[in-house]
Order: sequence, then C-alpha cells, then structure tokens
Amino acid sequence: MKKYLSIVLFFFAITAGAQNTFTKTLKLMGSRFDVTVVAKDSTEGNKNIDLAVAEISRIENLISSWNPESQTSEININAGQNPVKVSPELYGLIERSISLSKLTDGAFDISYASMDKIWVFDGSMTQMPSDTSIQASVAKVGFQNIILNPKNSSVFLKKKGMKIGFGGIGKGYAADKAKVLLMEKGVTAGIINASGDMNTWGKQPNGEPWKVAITNPLDKHKVFALLPILQGAVVTSGDYEKFVNLNGKRYAHIIDPRTGLPSTGIVSVTVFAPKAELADALATSVFVMGKEVGLNRVNQMPHIECIIIDDKGNIFTSKNIEIEKL
Repeated sequence: MKKYLSIVLFFFAITAGAQNTFTKTLKLMGSRFDVTVVAKDSTEGNKNIDLAVAEISRIENLISSWNPESQTSEININAGQNPVKVSPELYGLIERSISLSKLTDGAFDISYASMDKIWVFDGSMTQMPSDTSIQASVAKVGFQNIILNPKNSSVFLKKKGMKIGFGGIGKGYAADKAKVLLMEKGVTAGIINASGDMNTWGKQPNGEPWKVAITNPLDKHKVFALLPILQGAVVTSGDYEKFVNLNGKRYAHIIDPRTGLPSTGIVSVTVFAPKAELADALATSVFVMGKEVGLNRVNQMPHIECIIIDDKGNIFTSKNIEIEKL
C-alpha cells in the first residue's frame, strides 16, 4: 500500500563506558528489519536481538494474510459467510484499526486488501483506467463492513470476497511489541527499524539521543533534516520511486481506499508518534488526505507531529515541530 523512504540513523559514538551498540539486519514480514540494542557485550546483545526477532516472527504468524494458517487468513476465507473467533491481541489490533479509519474518514482502512490492482507503477502504464474499473476496484472496500463482536471476540467481514490486511500498520505494531518486550527484559536502549518504521527507546551509549535523518524525496541521495527522537516512533511514507505520469499529472502508488484513485500533490510524509503502530497508519493516511486536511487532523492530536513535502518541494509541518535543516 505504501513505500517507505529510507531513514538513516546516525550513531555518533559506538561505545561509552561498558555499553555498546549491536545491530542485526534480516528479512522479516517480507521486509528489511534492523534491530539495534545497547548491551555490555555481544553475547548479551545477540541474545536480546534474538528475543526481538522471535517476537516479530510471532506477530507475523498472527497477522499475515499471506500465511494460509493465520487467523487473518481465516477471517478473509470466511468473508460473507461466518464470523471467526480470534485472539484478544488480533481483535484489539483490528479494533484500533477501525478507530483509525473513523479518525481519518476512511483514508486508513485495513479492508484496502480487497482492492483490485488496476494501477501499475512499474513504468508500463500509459493510460488511465476507466471510471467503471476504478469504481469496481473498491467495491468491496469499507471498514464499516468489518463487524466486531466483543462478547465472543469474533470478526466478520460482511461482503463475500472482502479481505483485510495489515500492510499499513503491521510492521509498526511489530516494532512496538518488540520494543516493549526488550524493555521488559531490561534492555536500556535500542532501535527497531521495520523498513522505515522506526521505534526507539533510551539513548545512545554516549548519552546522546538517537537521531534520524529524513531523506530528501526530491533527491534521495541527500537528507534535508536531522531530528532527535526520544522514546518514540517515526515513520516516513514516500513515493519517489513508485509513481506514474498520466495526462500531465503525477500519481503516487498510494491509493485512496475510498475512491480507488492514487494520491496526488505530496511526495513525502513523516509522522512522529509515541508508537510506531500509530505513526505507520497516519503516514499513509496523511498522504491520502492531503496536506491541508492531514495537517489539520494531526494538529488536533496530542503528541503527534508530521512533516509534509509536496511535489513542488515545499515543506509543511505541524504546529509543534522544529526542523534542524542540513
């Protein structure tokens, strides 16, 4: 559903006192993950990284719509037929996803997985799809048709052929859960980077806060801002690699689940939030809502900030954010 811009971490010092940083890069949930922890030695560091990896794998098995054995797949298979009883964890994630759909007027919607893929962003597309095919592509999308029953913790998709997927929130959720687990195990600081869904806690071994550099979406070889991040998450959603120009207009690969049309006018959205799950969902939503509506919505939410860059290179920020431009 979206493409993440790369976010470059700056490690200003590797060691200080008895603490070091240890990082492992691996493929999880179909994407690149970088797990970094602060520890006294490699044995402790690797042990804690393995804990994080196991937790992320557990979540993948729970929410993946590609795994036919997952509870999510069972919900999709039974669409239009039967409600499916799910674990409290999955039920809670779906419940929060629906709340985010209401908050964003449907710009975020886990039933986006029902969309027909009529847009192609590999350079082969030369003309607009017909209005009929665009409307038909979202006929089964609609969070209002995800029916939750708290009495028996069941989920029912009203329309046959309807599907849910967690592409817009799942990696952020996994990063949050891995962070919580490591904090419970006494890991004082670290970063879970889930393909751009960054979640941090603590500080670097030298006492400095973790800092992230936001890639310039108009020149991906440069960064335009460096920001400290403490006990929070940051997610950047961008389209500088996947878009199509049709009839003189630039269309991003991020599709509005309400209309079936690609978003226009924005090339990058970075969201800062206490949790990666929320930052993940909002980054996509602001892209779809547009800069005026997106900024207005973010400005009404406590502890949430965002940076928007439009297709002219103009930068817009929420009211409480300060950018250290490079």
